[in-house]
Amino acid sequence: MIITRSWLQEFIDLSSVSNEKLYETFNSIGLEVDSLNEITIAGKVVVGKILSVEKHPDADKLNVCQIDVGSGTRQIVCGAANVVDAEYVAVATIGAILPGNFEIKHAKLRGVESEGMVCASSELGLPDTGKGIMILDDSIGELEVGRELGSYEKVADTIIELELTANRGDCLSVYGVARDLSSALDIEMKPFEYKQAEKIKLGIAREAVIHTEGEMDADLYYKLATIDEIRTSFLVTLRLAMVGVEAKGKLASLLAYVTHATGVILRAYDSSLFRNDDNKVVVTVGAKTEGIIEVECCNKICSIVGVDQNDESIANDETKELLLEASYINPDTLVEAVSVAKLKTDDLYYKTSRGSNPELELGLAMLGSLMDTYTDISCYEGSLNVHVERENATVIVDAKEISSIIGMDVELTRIVTILQKLGFEISKMQDDTVAVVVPLFRHDIKHIQDVAEEIVRIIGINNIEAKPFVFAEKPRLNDVTARYKAKKEFKNRAVGVGYYENVSYVFSDKTLLEKYGFSVTEEALELANPIAEELNTLRSTILVNLLSAVKRNVSYTQKSIPLFEIGAVFGSKREQSEVISFVFSGQKESENVQNSGKPELIDFASFTQKVGAVIGASELEPCGYKNGLIHPYQSANILVDGKVCGFISKLHPTVQESFGIPVTFIAEIDFDCLLPSHINAVAISKFQGVYKDLSVVIDKSMGYYEVAKVLNALQLPMLKDIYPVDIYEDEKLGDKKSLTVRFFIQSMEKTLEDADIESVMGTIMTTLETKCSAELR
Repeated sequence: MIITRSWLQEFIDLSSVSNEKLYETFNSIGLEVDSLNEITIAGKVVVGKILSVEKHPDADKLNVCQIDVGSGTRQIVCGAANVVDAEYVAVATIGAILPGNFEIKHAKLRGVESEGMVCASSELGLPDTGKGIMILDDSIGELEVGRELGSYEKVADTIIELELTANRGDCLSVYGVARDLSSALDIEMKPFEYKQAEKIKLGIAREAVIHTEGEMDADLYYKLATIDEIRTSFLVTLRLAMVGVEAKGKLASLLAYVTHATGVILRAYDSSLFRNDDNKVVVTVGAKTEGIIEVECCNKICSIVGVDQNDESIANDETKELLLEASYINPDTLVEAVSVAKLKTDDLYYKTSRGSNPELELGLAMLGSLMDTYTDISCYEGSLNVHVERENATVIVDAKEISSIIGMDVELTRIVTILQKLGFEISKMQDDTVAVVVPLFRHDIKHIQDVAEEIVRIIGINNIEAKPFVFAEKPRLNDVTARYKAKKEFKNRAVGVGYYENVSYVFSDKTLLEKYGFSVTEEALELANPIAEELNTLRSTILVNLLSAVKRNVSYTQKSIPLFEIGAVFGSKREQSEVISFVFSGQKESENVQNSGKPELIDFASFTQKVGAVIGASELEPCGYKNGLIHPYQSANILVDGKVCGFISKLHPTVQESFGIPVTFIAEIDFDCLLPSHINAVAISKFQGVYKDLSVVIDKSMGYYEVAKVLNALQLPMLKDIYPVDIYEDEKLGDKKSLTVRFFIQSMEKTLEDADIESVMGTIMTTLETKCSAELR
């Protein structure tokens, strides 16, 4: 963003502020100065008034001018074609030294004496304002013949280029930059007042009408005018050159000038294109999709608000009927819509996409002021408006929290003053708390941290006292912290029973997942750019990753490999859940004296015991899961609180052989099933309990699981625990087998008597005889 000091001066009084102070202030408030160029006009370059212009007698392209330079009339030969249109010009008199160490001396051109030079802007070190010499006018101040040009502040200006971050679209105008300076320097902004000239025609409603279609999300103001002649000023041309803005034509220059000054997006249409068969100007504004607002004239699209304008509808210097448009649209909505639709954009899109000024009346008022001065224009009274009811974002600001974020005490009154000067609206809520209404031009402000950043900018980062870092976090106990705590407890338990934690990518090999019967992500939702060929899809199980880790450890000659991992898995539609997975491969313990250096391999019972020590109380039932990793005969469902939440199994022999690993057991459990919804407190009896064993004979085909279901269904308050201790089969038993079950019996109210124990055991035996066809052994 490029501005000039004198341009800023029109919005804020900088008479007591030096360029050095401006430089420091800009940098301290986050508007980093990329360059600051103080223009100096050489001495003896003065304002001259052309008295006469005649053709050179011996050169068609030269003119002989008589020019009043204050100290007298000088004859100067000039080769610029536009000198014939000039009255006041910049004259470098004899002795002036121009940039490049070029000294002006008395000369004779084609036999004609010349006492000086009529200058173009580039010859004085100013930006190039176009072909020919500079034609001065009173837009730079009252023109005094003989006065040095360098004494005009609007010419000998300071050009400042600011490096803006992407979120600071509000400073893409001189007005926006002045607003920040006003707060930082504690200087009030100058009010802009414009009273329309008396050349008013009938009300606009008699001549024009606006129609809207769809749900509008853009603010629009239209003015209708007729124009006979259009001119511009030297200052407009010079400043546009200084800030690097190019415009084709005088009308385009005025529009570009006001847009750069105010930040309001302005366009001009040839209004004759909007006239219908009744000779009335009809503007149709249609919302096609969110963020795309089309302006139509006679069923043709003339422009898309904030994006682009059809060349045929653009008004030029020859246009006699003007339709002037000021617009604002939310940049976030606009950028997304343009990106999706891949629309063509023009130069103004840069400002609208970063956040333009929503004060449309300010832009139209300044444009009206300029056009009243430099054109013969007649405006219709009133305007055609489209106004969108928007709910501005509100941030609750606590002075203590702001002070905590910044690291120094900032009084609420100072916070309020800074924010108000930056354009925020404030309403008090409590002693140290205010509600801050965010203006539309600061669409990037979302949270109190953003507000704190604004306070820091204006106070100045160098004015904040350095302090040692102190991290004081408020206790926040919620579902996230509870889950983290539970996860940490499960990890500690797993490590406590000898497992090592494995950490792997949430990606896996799609080929392996399909090979072993696990679900894979739908094609449309697959990874567009996998990080590696073998990690080309989101994993639906952690076990494949764990088996790969086992394989690597085996290659490192490890003999006992117990691993676990808690992590995310994904369904075919990328639905996410979390599981805890276990794998135990090889020896169930390390080699030591007790096992004579020959430990046994892991078995189902040992693995189940180790998994149970981690996940807590659980039960097993015949396995209902189907995938290629599960052993057909050594596998089971894991039940927690009666709900199936995972499986435990020996690894299928073919998979074991494929990975080249020893005997391995696996388990995978839905982690959410393991999380307690609340703490169940159970009273503990103070009376002694007893253990009683009962041996029965049952059918060989009946598993303990079926017996356990029958026993667990018993409603016996004194029966506290049940578990098997022995299963025995023998030829003498034939098609029967012996099952020994141990029962723990305890009363909450009294010491047990023999009759109590016999009653419980009798009920148990009767139930087993009835429902399991059991016989007492």
